[in-house]
Amino acid sequence: MAMFPTGQHDNTTSTAQLKEDLQHLSRAVEELVNATAEDSRSNVKEMRDRAQQRLKETRGRLEARGEKLYHDAHDGVLDSVDLCDRYVHENPWASIGVGTAVGVVIGLLLGRR
Repeated sequence: MAMFPTGQHDNTTSTAQLKEDLQHLSRAVEELVNATAEDSRSNVKEMRDRAQQRLKETRGRLEARGEKLYHDAHDGVLDSVDLCDRYVHENPWASIGVGTAVGVVIGLLLGRR
């Protein structure tokens, strides 16, 4: 069982898509600024509508990607918790030994203060 459900390829793809979305949004804002500089009323409205549409599209993609990342991380944490729980049930004495060792180390570190 893999410790992390998402692969490096997924992260690279997400990063590339995020960069593309931000560049797309940046171009829309630049077009809006340039159209405003020309102060042509019809041109401004057209650019503004296009910028709003791109903003909605980008926001939707970013929200969907954020939800996917959240769910992937959540699933990964649940898998790790399940692995830990299974290990403790299969090896109770080893778990007690590790817990005791950690407690002793923490006690020693706190006792030095």
